[in-house]
Amino acid sequence: MDITIPYEPRPLQETIHNELRRFNVLVCHRRFGKTVLAVNHLVMTACEKQDARLAYIAPTYRQGKAVAYDYLKEYTDPLMKLGGKRHETELKVDLWNGSRIQIFGADNPDALRGLGFDGVVLDEYALMSPRVWTEVVRPAIADKIGYVIFIGTPMGHNQFWDVYDLAKRRGEDWYAKLYRASETKVIPSEELEEARLTMPQDQYEQEFECSFQAAVSGAYYGKQIQQAERDNRICSVDYDPNIDVETWWDLGIGDSTSIWFAQRTGNEIHLIDYYETSGESLAHYVNVLSDKGYNYGRHVAPHDITTRELGTGKSRLEVGYELGIDFEVCPKLGVDHGIEAVRNTLDRCWFDKNKCKHGIDCLRQYRKQFDDKMQTFKNKPLHDWTSHGADAFRYGCSVDGPTRTDWTQPMFVDTRYIV
Repeated sequence: MDITIPYEPRPLQETIHNELRRFNVLVCHRRFGKTVLAVNHLVMTACEKQDARLAYIAPTYRQGKAVAYDYLKEYTDPLMKLGGKRHETELKVDLWNGSRIQIFGADNPDALRGLGFDGVVLDEYALMSPRVWTEVVRPAIADKIGYVIFIGTPMGHNQFWDVYDLAKRRGEDWYAKLYRASETKVIPSEELEEARLTMPQDQYEQEFECSFQAAVSGAYYGKQIQQAERDNRICSVDYDPNIDVETWWDLGIGDSTSIWFAQRTGNEIHLIDYYETSGESLAHYVNVLSDKGYNYGRHVAPHDITTRELGTGKSRLEVGYELGIDFEVCPKLGVDHGIEAVRNTLDRCWFDKNKCKHGIDCLRQYRKQFDDKMQTFKNKPLHDWTSHGADAFRYGCSVDGPTRTDWTQPMFVDTRYIV
């Protein structure tokens, strides 16, 4: 039986299919056709290899369903004549030869744990936690010697930049390409010129010219982190045993817990370490602090640490005290006030580039929600993998606010001087 898959790759896409190796990083401008390319590469593998297990991972499950699953159904539809089955609720397609392609979201990496893959696509990797690759996907392709395709558009010097830079340096099994809109000719030149004239320069450079230098659109602290890099304040920062270490916490319940380790020296704040994980009790984090061997001062936690939990009847403030951690509770401030406190603090901060790397990435990419309908940013943060590190940092910067409770009280304004 003759089967024709309705995919006609552009010459550039065909070249990519032929040149891909085991570890691949494709930096692509908007409307390049990267999702179609990636889905069809998985389909090709599924047809060529019996019982293959393949994964397409989007930043969120919802995005995977909205963006990739329709393409997956479209390009595997002719193959259903040979047998196989679609599983709509699980976003997966089983082919006649036992191969399976499934859509996942990086917002639920636990759904991937324990699985093995012959090939994985990480679409818009810049929007994912780097731990999805290091802790989940890399082990998942080890026994099958599977391949991976990192694909997306830049969002500053984050994990996508890191893996692109690594791919350029490693060679052999690694493949790295960057595709600018002005060079691929996929988008008409008149349309590109119109976009250039009507978009902010940073955004145009990032979305169409694949610039890693541009600040992340909607980022709260992107420019401040860029300035810290220009000032060489992201470097090697040593621990000084003569100065107490503060810890700044964001405690998750069934979610990630993040801890910054800071030392204040004069007007400077030295961020010497960062720790984040999930699924652990408070006792685990107390042990982490002990193992690091720092001399500690205060431990700053968010105001909700005082809430009593139904299971124990105790608050985490009380549990921490029993474990030897006397938390100082950050006042309940509005998020906007806390963000402003961070912005006013960042120019005094020095970060250890290795120990604080994940935390720095959180700060760099912490950004506003985008309203797709109104095509504008909302005035509230997007909750994703960056939130925990950014929130913990915000508590550390807010704990010494103008006065601990003033932010939540009405402010007196002397109207005599308003004209």
